Amino acid sequence: MPNPKTKQTLRILFILASIGSLYFVPWILVKAWILPLPNTVQEQLEEGIADGFDGMIVYVDKGGKAPEFYTAGWHDRIKKIPAYPQALFKIASISKLYVAVAVAKLVKEGRLSLDSKVAEYLPELAGRIENADKITLRMLVQHRSGIPDFTRTPSYWVNPPQASRDNLDLVLDMLADFAPDESYGYSNTNYLLIGEILDKTLGYSHHRYIKDEILIPLKLNNTYSLLSEVDIDAVMSGYYVGYDEDMKNNDFINPAGSMVASAEDVGIFLRALNDGSVFKEGEQEIYSAIYVYEHTGLLPGYQSIAKYHKDIDTVIIQFNNTTNFDGYDWSLAEIIYSRVVKIVKRGREE
Repeated sequence: MPNPKTKQTLRILFILASIGSLYFVPWILVKAWILPLPNTVQEQLEEGIADGFDGMIVYVDKGGKAPEFYTAGWHDRIKKIPAYPQALFKIASISKLYVAVAVAKLVKEGRLSLDSKVAEYLPELAGRIENADKITLRMLVQHRSGIPDFTRTPSYWVNPPQASRDNLDLVLDMLADFAPDESYGYSNTNYLLIGEILDKTLGYSHHRYIKDEILIPLKLNNTYSLLSEVDIDAVMSGYYVGYDEDMKNNDFINPAGSMVASAEDVGIFLRALNDGSVFKEGEQEIYSAIYVYEHTGLLPGYQSIAKYHKDIDTVIIQFNNTTNFDGYDWSLAEIIYSRVVKIVKRGREE
């Protein structure tokens, strides 16, 4: 046991270390975290705009009640169009939830097997992707393949390729990050390959399958697989700090994150995912064994969070249209989201 003098010295060193660590934390995050919780979601969004986000949309679906919509800031800051709830938004990796549902449905139909290997589905990649003869479809869905992420290759976002195959070329012949199923490593390449497998299995685009099997049954009329399918003016502008141009025209077309949707449509889908109504008999058991029930999304200029909170039977979707190089904006978005959840919970309790 350290003596009292030693303990006092350790205490001082701990305090100094804590103060030193705060030096490296953007004060905007500290401020966002410690401010008193506002009374309303709208006030919280206004704080987010004051902290640097150009525009925000929040959708709240409390089970059994009419949905609530909140907006702040700009839909398009150049044209001075205020943010509005029906705007379309690049939902980025939230798209993976829809792709994973499609996989579960096709597995139930017997058209896919979770235990079949990448080399079986895409034999042309044998020898080009390390362990293609060992990596299963299940591992791709669960990010346990070890295949490197093409979005993390050097300078990827300076001029990202458009075609899926061009993206895939960036990681062909690279060493695996880890042996199949030995670890977890989030990789957009996994879902690019799933898209290729779906297209080959179906004989047509998996985008059409998702529309027929998910979007139409749920009446998601404001959800699209690709940016090219929509009126670009309906898409919320996206901004990257230090870069003047609007990011909304930058297309990201591969299955890892190509979808565009309204906050309400994402909320309806997320509730259907969690209550099982998006599935036919036997499909949810398969889905539950392979993927998650919530997701976030990130593209230059676009951040999104989609979660169902079981304890209050509430879906909360948050979109914000500003990102930066330092990445603290993602932490800020998560802080704001957590505070929105607290405000909603407080309202449910009152």
